[in-house]
Amino acid sequence: MAFSLVTEHPLDLEGVFRFLAARAIAGVEVVETHDPQRLRYARTLALPGGPSAIDVVAARGPGGWTVRLDLELAAADDEELVVARVRRLLDLDTDPIEVDASLAGDPLLAPLIAERPGIRVPGVMEAHELVIRALVGQQISVAAARTHLGRLAAGLGTPYESRFRGLERVFPAAADIAGGLTAPAAGEALNPDRVLRLPGRAIASIADTARVLAVGDLRVDADVDPVQLRAALVARPGIGPWTASYIAMRVLGDRDAWLIGDVALIAGALRTGVLDADLTRPAAHRALARRAEAWSPWRSYAAMHLWRVAAVSPPRAR
Repeated sequence: MAFSLVTEHPLDLEGVFRFLAARAIAGVEVVETHDPQRLRYARTLALPGGPSAIDVVAARGPGGWTVRLDLELAAADDEELVVARVRRLLDLDTDPIEVDASLAGDPLLAPLIAERPGIRVPGVMEAHELVIRALVGQQISVAAARTHLGRLAAGLGTPYESRFRGLERVFPAAADIAGGLTAPAAGEALNPDRVLRLPGRAIASIADTARVLAVGDLRVDADVDPVQLRAALVARPGIGPWTASYIAMRVLGDRDAWLIGDVALIAGALRTGVLDADLTRPAAHRALARRAEAWSPWRSYAAMHLWRVAAVSPPRAR
């Protein structure tokens, strides 16, 4: 099936696909961004009707973007669910004009909005998977997290044969992760051949969180209230405010999430002149959080701008 987008307003799909590409798990996802006029995102899914896959191609022409969604479903009843998730993944239902107009009121953000209008906050196709991704990615780089998640998928995921190029397996379900990860006992040496090569405390937190997700004691889906979700997450060992806000941003589409302690946000703020360069790191985080209050209710979108600047831009003179 295919659907077309009305693109009278700016839509930064290239930014969304590049964000997904940096985090793509080998065998589970394939992202192609080498041609900015034709972007591709494909992945496997564990749906109610069984293992499935999607292939999303966004093509930019004179009239704007056209997005084609091809489905490989185990059950036809899952079609409506998948289409809704793809719309959330690409953040197609937020008004970019309202977001940009609000954030451009800050003179230091205005050049970023002018350079990249219609910025989007990528959603997710699998909520439980995103929780595991966020836990694995705590305190390490995006590239390192991608490597660890690739090993996890290879070790515990389910093989899958797809007609979509590059897809080979389904990311492991929460129950498979809970049963497949064994945290070392106190003082026990870590096995170098283990599925997830993280410190023992991190492995224990991931396995325990996977267990409560699997049995339903922790509910993470798009219908949960953001405040309740954050509270439930930070109440668990090994999950801090940054992780809780990131999950709310990606799973719930929380447009006003703020990621306290994010070093990339500080880097982006320094490069745009939002922060003074002589601040200590704790002071910089506090100052940026105060500055971000003026960006509400669109702080998630402001964060996307600062992340992009931190990734691609050299420092800018204040």
